[in-house]
Amino acid sequence: MPADHELPTRSAVELRTLIARRELAPLELLDACIARIERLNPAINALAATDFERARAAARAAGDAVAQGRPLGLLHGLPLGVKDLQDTAGLLTTSGNVRLRGHVPRSDLGFVARLRAAGALVAAKTNTPDMAAGANTRNVVWGATGNPFDPALNAGGSSGGSAAALATDLLPLATGSDTGGSLRIPAALCGVVGLRTSPGLVAHERRPLGWSPLSVMGPMARSIDDTALLLAASVGFDARDPLSVPADPAAFWPLPERDPARLRIAYTEDFGICAVDPGVRAAFRARIDALAPHVARCEPLVLDVGDADRVFDIVRAEGFVGTFGELYRREPESLGPNIRANVELAAGITLADRAWAHREQTALARRFAQVFESFDLVLAPVTPLPPFPWTQLYAERIDGQPMRNYYHWVALTYIVTLATNPALSLPCGRDALGLPFGLQVIGAPRGDAALLAAARALEGLFAATPALARPRPDLAALARPRPELKSIVTHPPVYGGAPGDNADLIAV
Repeated sequence: MPADHELPTRSAVELRTLIARRELAPLELLDACIARIERLNPAINALAATDFERARAAARAAGDAVAQGRPLGLLHGLPLGVKDLQDTAGLLTTSGNVRLRGHVPRSDLGFVARLRAAGALVAAKTNTPDMAAGANTRNVVWGATGNPFDPALNAGGSSGGSAAALATDLLPLATGSDTGGSLRIPAALCGVVGLRTSPGLVAHERRPLGWSPLSVMGPMARSIDDTALLLAASVGFDARDPLSVPADPAAFWPLPERDPARLRIAYTEDFGICAVDPGVRAAFRARIDALAPHVARCEPLVLDVGDADRVFDIVRAEGFVGTFGELYRREPESLGPNIRANVELAAGITLADRAWAHREQTALARRFAQVFESFDLVLAPVTPLPPFPWTQLYAERIDGQPMRNYYHWVALTYIVTLATNPALSLPCGRDALGLPFGLQVIGAPRGDAALLAAARALEGLFAATPALARPRPDLAALARPRPELKSIVTHPPVYGGAPGDNADLIAV
């Protein structure tokens, strides 16, 4: 049995097994996580509101269920971090937004409710940018989240709090959401796994544009197995989501074995249009060179992505108008600059532009699908440059090329979003600066289970080489609190945001 201080470092799968065997009490695990949070979170500011007392009560009830031999859910007794974008009953949910500083929902988001039903203990909310708009986790309510490998740098976004909490083993599991890369980018910058699921696989009953496949919710964890376990507990049909699809949890957990020697892989550094830092290109090539001898095929990707930047501009702006348009008209001062920029961009978009964008997105999805007639996976970098200081709102220039707006720098991930393929960030050692490197692993349309199984095969290959295994931050360097991470916090008046205000709908 591991010592108490080591418990949070164990995988979610192992912890769940120990609980089922009555070798570990859920309360013991939760208290170990809380002690770790109190010791390390001040250095990275990964967590927003906490719910320790209610979580302890739930942990005691979970222990009683084990003792009484009752059926146990997939996540029974496992502490969970929930992105502050996602409603939690009775627990402050601010979305990092001034207007919602006092918002305490009356009910859980369906995603959260499913995880609670599977036995998860909601311990805390994880930090996110204002309304999750941006790939740098900072807001005026909770402050900034620092990267666990260097708190002066950003942790990515918009699921940055979840990624940073996982990287430091504050919690074994966390949730995220993704529009242009919000699950994948922070996972890559913090050295964990983030899965952008296929639209509708994880039901989302509150999206105002219910037929749009742009925004999804999904799992974050420290390994592929843990991610698959959390996904299995997340799926389920919900008629309130027009895109929701029935799914059998057994399709995702346990994962089948996949022989890496049979994998057919296509790869690209930039999809032909993305600005990418030379250091990232070099690190990516090194991973491809290390992987190529162990798989059946490893060949450059041939794919025309067209004017994907303009397509994303239009469909993203459409989504922001659908979600925030009315609020922008009533209370523009309550929205951050990133959200206002997206809504204002929509003012110059015509119906003809929208029709063009949706037609181009459809064509792109079909071209992506054709690739998977010959290949099992597509590999690409997740981010085009290493993490930059959190004080810098976004990357303004990459390899000398100026970025058009605050999200242009995440084109490596939003191109995949447009295609709607499932994709994940796989930790793959460190770059030349000693910071985590994430490999974007893209699967076939609706092939989430196959993607996870193949990614686990790659994870095993990389784990055999210490330089390519998942990196771990230096916890000794995190012993000192970093009050500057909260330096952007202001003290605006509290607005009484009501449940259902659509604060949980958009992510980078």
